[in-house]
Amino acid sequence: MGWPKLDYARWEETGRGLHLMAQMAGKWRLAHTPWMPHSWHATLYVVPRGLTTGPVHGSSGCLEILFDLSAHRVEVSAAGGGLESFALEPMSAAAFHDRLGRAVAALGGTFDIHPHPSEIEDATPFAEDHRPRPWDREAVEAWHDALLRIVPVFERYRTGFLGRTSPVHLFWGAMDLAVTRFSGRRAPSHPGGIPNLPDEVTREAYSHEVASAGFWPGDGVGEAMFYAYAYPAPDGYADAPIPHGRWVGDLGEFVLPYAEVRAAEDPEGVLSAFLERAYGAAADLGGWDRAALDCATGRPGVVRPV
Repeated sequence: MGWPKLDYARWEETGRGLHLMAQMAGKWRLAHTPWMPHSWHATLYVVPRGLTTGPVHGSSGCLEILFDLSAHRVEVSAAGGGLESFALEPMSAAAFHDRLGRAVAALGGTFDIHPHPSEIEDATPFAEDHRPRPWDREAVEAWHDALLRIVPVFERYRTGFLGRTSPVHLFWGAMDLAVTRFSGRRAPSHPGGIPNLPDEVTREAYSHEVASAGFWPGDGVGEAMFYAYAYPAPDGYADAPIPHGRWVGDLGEFVLPYAEVRAAEDPEGVLSAFLERAYGAAADLGGWDRAALDCATGRPGVVRPV
């Protein structure tokens, strides 16, 4: 089977609802996990059934929140076998907040999240947002299917770097799947200014030079997109020849429409070329030590040659 079609017009309202739901689960993880550099402690992960917080350890024991996007349910599980679940269906952010909070509390956990959404203009508190949200099961399943195609490409890209590199994880602030390479050098202080996100969080996230890439569903641009950027962007970066990508000045990023990748004879190859060339431009123009940082792409069962 080929990569799934993503219809943003169909996904848009369901996606906005899922975005708020993911923020609540992510904020719960954030509230109970020691801070890791670059906010890596707050992310969600793509798994065969959907999205998960992974295990979160607290005073009440170990809990996990899973968005099962195949069965369209949320499961909160506890060490020892405890399980609470409820259906993913049309509902408001306030209704989801209530259901998730009760599920966590039923297993002995504390649902003490920051009450406002992050990185979006409308910061209506979750518990006060009673706007009805649709739940288009087919659109959600297509998005999850796309993530399952993208993750292994990102994972292979991640193996070709000896320096510090992030996991492949989903940032619920902008609902983007991301992977980031680091030069190892400090970066100038980030100016901040991201809506409803403390500047100190942004500055910590961008404390060191990065070449980052990812995928987001399309809010603000009207279609699903891959992206790549550097911080700080070196001189000439915007003019670098990136296969299939185009520079968008307002974003400060190269973008590659998901639809173009899907339509290609070799979607994985097109996406891999975009990732590698965008990184190469950032590293070459930024003076990264590529001889020390780069390595061959990893292969299953084959030890990396030294």
